[in-house]
Amino acid sequence: MKHISFNSFFFLSLLLTACSVKHDLQEIKFEGSFSEKKWAVKDLGQGIPEDWTPYGYLTFDFISSTTQRFQIALYDASGIRKLEIVPFQGAWIRASIPLVHFTKMNTEGMDMASIWKTPRPGYWIGFTGSVGSINHVDSLGISMDRPIGSPTLAIRNFRLTMNAEDSVLVTKPLVDEFGQWMPSDWPGKAKTLDDLKNSWDAEESLLADSTADSKYGGFVDTRARATGFFRVEKINGKWWFVDPQGHLFYSNGSNCVGPWSDLSRVQERAYIFSGLPPATELTLSDMSAGGGSEASFYTWNLYRRYGKDWYVKWMDMTFRRMGAWGINTIGNWSDPHLGKSQRKSYVATLEGWGIEEGPMGMPDVYDPGYLAKVDAAARNQCAPSREDPYLIGYFIGNEPPWPDREAELVSLILSGNQTPMQTELKNYLAGGDTPERRKEFVYETFSKFVNIVCSSIKKYDPNHLNLGFRFGNPPPTPVIEASKKYFEVFSLNHYGYTVELPEIQNIYDLTGLPVIIGEFHFGTPARGMAPGLAQTKNQEERGVAYRYYVENAAAHPAVIGTHWFQWIDQPVTGRFDGENYNIGLIDVTDRPYPELVNAVMETYGRLKDIHSGKLPPVTREALVQ
Repeated sequence: MKHISFNSFFFLSLLLTACSVKHDLQEIKFEGSFSEKKWAVKDLGQGIPEDWTPYGYLTFDFISSTTQRFQIALYDASGIRKLEIVPFQGAWIRASIPLVHFTKMNTEGMDMASIWKTPRPGYWIGFTGSVGSINHVDSLGISMDRPIGSPTLAIRNFRLTMNAEDSVLVTKPLVDEFGQWMPSDWPGKAKTLDDLKNSWDAEESLLADSTADSKYGGFVDTRARATGFFRVEKINGKWWFVDPQGHLFYSNGSNCVGPWSDLSRVQERAYIFSGLPPATELTLSDMSAGGGSEASFYTWNLYRRYGKDWYVKWMDMTFRRMGAWGINTIGNWSDPHLGKSQRKSYVATLEGWGIEEGPMGMPDVYDPGYLAKVDAAARNQCAPSREDPYLIGYFIGNEPPWPDREAELVSLILSGNQTPMQTELKNYLAGGDTPERRKEFVYETFSKFVNIVCSSIKKYDPNHLNLGFRFGNPPPTPVIEASKKYFEVFSLNHYGYTVELPEIQNIYDLTGLPVIIGEFHFGTPARGMAPGLAQTKNQEERGVAYRYYVENAAAHPAVIGTHWFQWIDQPVTGRFDGENYNIGLIDVTDRPYPELVNAVMETYGRLKDIHSGKLPPVTREALVQ
């Protein structure tokens, strides 16, 4: 059969579907740096009023030619209410957007990932913070920032409903047996198992030998005091990790290194998959095709590649890849067996501090049982790793959502069930209830938290570094200053086209601590996946962006590590919270992205000299030549 391009497929689907429904189809073509189309409420559909408060959902059908996020804005008499939508590509979707997301900020979630988004069957919603009343809605706008390739969106049947009607409106599957998006095509897309086997064999035969590092990943031609464990030291004005053998070490890591890091949500969507991985072959209970809620196509492809001993062979191949590419650190949320194998240095994120159940991730440190709870969690997690030389150190948590939202956190504590923290807060505010004192209570509570947790960690493991709390944004100054008493490294997750060096310098000025970038990435709208938090035009540009980001971060004297998020692409239909980013070093079929991997290798070969100041980082001008 003659190949049909994606654009032809999209418009053919649009034409055939539109012929069978009411002719209220709205079409948008996004062009330029910012593109928006607006409609007056009276033009959206029959009977849509200006006051939306009695309703539960804004419901409509749409089909997008891209996975790039677009914004829905409600123009109310008192302001703009806005949400982001990250859609499936090339499939008709029925969306019911909960109107509550336009009216108030979400406060349910323990970290930024959970508090700023919510999944739906054929898309996911990102919250923007632009909220307010919706009782005088004048118009509705659909917009897109920095569209790539003039993408299009068609929308029909706007209406307000009381109940959700979300659905993926397809009669044929969207995901093939390998976990690939069927409505689009790209060079190298696997059509058969033989295609994959040929690619896998080619990689194994061409994979380079490991980089000439120390056994822990340090630079073998450097020397500092060896202690048998990782530590940090400032040498000639530059901070470094020092590995257990005394070699200088820059932590070039990747997060989520595992054979089932992200699982595809299946429940109530099984019809969009052409076939699901059989649990009987993989002995994973949540991989069941018969009613299971999640599945891993990546794991199923590993089984196809390696057979019944796929796990051991996957580990071996993973270490070969890391060694050849210059990735010397197993990052956050990776398979714990990788670190425990004593073959590659790693970091660990601890839990059990009450973050999971605390309001907006703030534990109740005033609970009489809190000290014992933390002590037990630290003992169980840290004592077994006390003598492990491959462990670099511990993160104590990830992306707290309450910094710069302290007022909301205080209101949530006061309005919730009676707790020791609520009692302590009321007593505190009895001495004066002002916005500033409310903030001070939050900062004092966080200070108590880090004191209790970090002291317990050192009690059971004095040998390993405290890598701090992985903040999603630079926190307020009182939080930074409270942290410096206990952290040995300050951690910041930063998604942008370059590290904000003034932010890094401010943290360094306030703490004097070295800094590690716990997460960053670049993605592109391709293969049915969304572009991630830092969008690039194509795979080549992902590699270019990687080089610029890492080299310019490493040039700062305080930055001692950069960890890519993440090892594998996210599932094309979305992980637990909806994210379906094209951000992997390897894809769902266990094949590397050569453009990105080559950039990683080239950058790693320059990192030691860049961080020591012997080489300047790459410039924008050099990258565009």
